[in-house]
Parts: sequence; structure tokens; C-alpha cells
Amino acid sequence: MLSDVAVDHREKAYALLKADADKILRLIKVQMDNLTMPQCPLYEEVLDTQMFGLSREIHFAVRLDLISDEEGKQLLDNLEKQLNVLHEAAQKS
Repeated sequence: MLSDVAVDHREKAYALLKADADKILRLIKVQMDNLTMPQCPLYEEVLDTQMFGLSREIHFAVRLDLISDEEGKQLLDNLEKQLNVLHEAAQKS
């Protein structure tokens, strides 16, 4: 029973972190589509702030042993790759 609870907490933690990463991607996408270009300091500040916040959340979850360090790195890497795709598409427009 206890291991089922631990697995449930880990799954919830990962799902919450993934949702936060998805929210950052949507925020940046909206910002790029409607507000500013990637060269704008506002864009960079929002991106840096959001990525820093997510990295701290991930670090906290790793310290609580809710996700592995590798899972956390994968979350950040995937988000960075998706953001790079958005950035490259904006550069071509």
C-alpha cells in the first residue's frame, strides 16, 4: 500500500512539472505570436524567469525523490528543444 502511494505521488509530481513546462511553452508561443519577438528583452526576461522557476521546481522534486534527476533533465531538455523550434520558426517568418 505504501509503495502505491509513493508511485502515485511520483506520477502526480511528474504530471505537474510536465504541465508547468507545457504552460511555459504556451506562454512563450503566445508572446511570440502576439506581443514581442525573440530579440526583445521582455521575451528574454519572461523566458529566463519561467525556465528558472521550472528548474527550481524540478530541483525540489528531485530532492524529495519524487522524480529522478534524469527525468528532470529530460523535462528541461524537451522544453528547450521545443522553444528552439519556436524561436527558429519566428526567425524565418
